[in-house]
Amino acid sequence: MTISNADKLITVVGGSGFVGRQIVRSLAKRGYRVRVACRRPDLAGHVTTAGFPGQVALVQANVRFPASLQAACEGAYAVINATGTDVSSGAQTFDAVLVFGAEAVAKAAKAAKAQLLITLSGIGASPESSSAASVAKAQGEAAAAKAFPGAIALRPSVIFGPDDRFFNKAAAMARFLPVLPLVGGGESKVQPVYVGDVAEAAASLIDRGVADGKVYELGGPDVLSMREAMQFVLDTVQRKGLLVPLGKSIARMAGAIAGLLPKPLLTMDQVELLSQDNVVSAEATRDGRTLAGLGITARGIKTIVPSYLYRFRKEGQFTVPSGTPE
Repeated sequence: MTISNADKLITVVGGSGFVGRQIVRSLAKRGYRVRVACRRPDLAGHVTTAGFPGQVALVQANVRFPASLQAACEGAYAVINATGTDVSSGAQTFDAVLVFGAEAVAKAAKAAKAQLLITLSGIGASPESSSAASVAKAQGEAAAAKAFPGAIALRPSVIFGPDDRFFNKAAAMARFLPVLPLVGGGESKVQPVYVGDVAEAAASLIDRGVADGKVYELGGPDVLSMREAMQFVLDTVQRKGLLVPLGKSIARMAGAIAGLLPKPLLTMDQVELLSQDNVVSAEATRDGRTLAGLGITARGIKTIVPSYLYRFRKEGQFTVPSGTPE
């Protein structure tokens, strides 16, 4: 812990979420005071245990209501926007959260005279993308940069960790289904990045204290095809499901139907995302806009994912390892 950071307040919007709470933990370890802005602070008490008593505080805020953000950002040295959604529905649409929300956070940070703004986005964010989420993320980045000159964007690949929605979802499907579909044939590439490394990237940029306006692309050490990623899941949970290529047109139909459910396993927009490569670009690597460029050694899936997917094995943690004589 760095005592000199104790006079700096960092507001983390969406700080009770999957990525947000890891960012809070990384900041607290560095000695910063952290204000966690979230929709339901009454359900986020566990986040305060990331620091010593009084170091992490909870406030109510919603990116769809700018006034709440202005109060949450007051007095902040830096603001991190860790909000996001992978399903556009109800009031939590891509436009409301990823575009309007990103702009509202940036305006609140600017009004509070914060020195830094970091927005969490995603690799593949582009106004030309076939994915509505990726288009919205690009628009949100642009809106944030316009409202807060020097705003930094973090674009992670698929994020993994104990509560992830990628490996856990695939393992849950492998537990009950004899077949795992490979959207688009399973040839698209992903570069899974550990949630703790994403958090360290955000905290390192706060330490650096430079509003450089750059876009950082974050990926782990492993570049896998979707087929390889799903096979890794099967091997890890010790299941023998079949990997079956699913054409994009059929996948879209499945996504359209599943997307009608309250918590869909697949949506049409996710079909678009899964059909595209999701890896760090050569330009970002060359320019040092990566984890390595920030001095962070990325952790791979083999060292972490088995520690939380074991629960999907037939007997959980008591399952006999593959190849062990009975």
